[in-house]
Amino acid sequence: MSAIYSSITELTGRTPLLELRCYEKELGLKARILAKLEYFNPNQSIKDRIAVSMIEDAEKSGKLRKGMTILEATSGNTGIGLAAVGAAKGYKVHIYVQDTVSIERFQVMKALGAEVSSMSDIPEVAKALRENNNDYVAGYAAFYEKFSKSNENVFIVDQDANPSNPRIHYETTGPEIWNDTDGKTDILVAAVGTGGTVTGTGGYLKSKNPDIKVIAVAPGENSIPSEQNPSPEEIAGVHPFENIPKEFVPSNLDKNSYDECFRVETAEAYQAARRAAKTDGILIGASSGAILYAATKAAQRKENFGKTIVAILPDTGLRYLSTNLFKGE
Repeated sequence: MSAIYSSITELTGRTPLLELRCYEKELGLKARILAKLEYFNPNQSIKDRIAVSMIEDAEKSGKLRKGMTILEATSGNTGIGLAAVGAAKGYKVHIYVQDTVSIERFQVMKALGAEVSSMSDIPEVAKALRENNNDYVAGYAAFYEKFSKSNENVFIVDQDANPSNPRIHYETTGPEIWNDTDGKTDILVAAVGTGGTVTGTGGYLKSKNPDIKVIAVAPGENSIPSEQNPSPEEIAGVHPFENIPKEFVPSNLDKNSYDECFRVETAEAYQAARRAAKTDGILIGASSGAILYAATKAAQRKENFGKTIVAILPDTGLRYLSTNLFKGE
């Protein structure tokens, strides 16, 4: 039987689980850490899944038609996924990104044919960011408010609220983990950006076994912009979701889908990512490092000895070579 695919949209998902045995050994861990390597998606991140899902669902519903432009604000990886899907399907794509996004992400989106602009170039968004300590969700809300009144030739993806986001994780990411571990997952660790991964994957796994614990990763206090620390080195794609105004929490995040919020500082995320590169030969990004750090701390808890922990690692470290993540390594 032929194994030739006709579109990049057919290549998303089915990413592997890798036990980080050398990492476990070096740290003396008594629990298994299985890394779900989402950089095996065609454009090297978990966001490829939602890009395909959100675009194809919009086509089916008639919200997206030939000749329209796909428009979205993103911290980077969703924009890359949308740019790739747009190229494959013949759509124009216009992405607005945060100023702090790595240069690699800008370059990849442009290489895929997308028009790329800065979110802070939009006065309404710049004002919202300024008034809310550069909170991405606040900026995104202002972005959506402005462009939701745009003309009929624009489709705003709205990843924070688009139901196709958590749905694809419920239909693919969760089942892949369940099947690949033969249903023997004890703990899931994932970060919250839009909330879709935690909601969809966690929701599916809990539907199969309510005793599975889901740990949702958030940035630590020193890694979040504040009046006292307005420009910290942030963890791209990881956003706070507890003890903040409700309107700044992505609506795709179902708080019933996780059991614990675990906060990680940028330096801790970098430490874990650097260690995994040297122990197991996987080059992962900053958000992946944050998730791996949280999974490591979970593995060190006595009550988790002998358990299986799945850490969803969203993207590749190749998108961070211009940042401080691997400098000096």
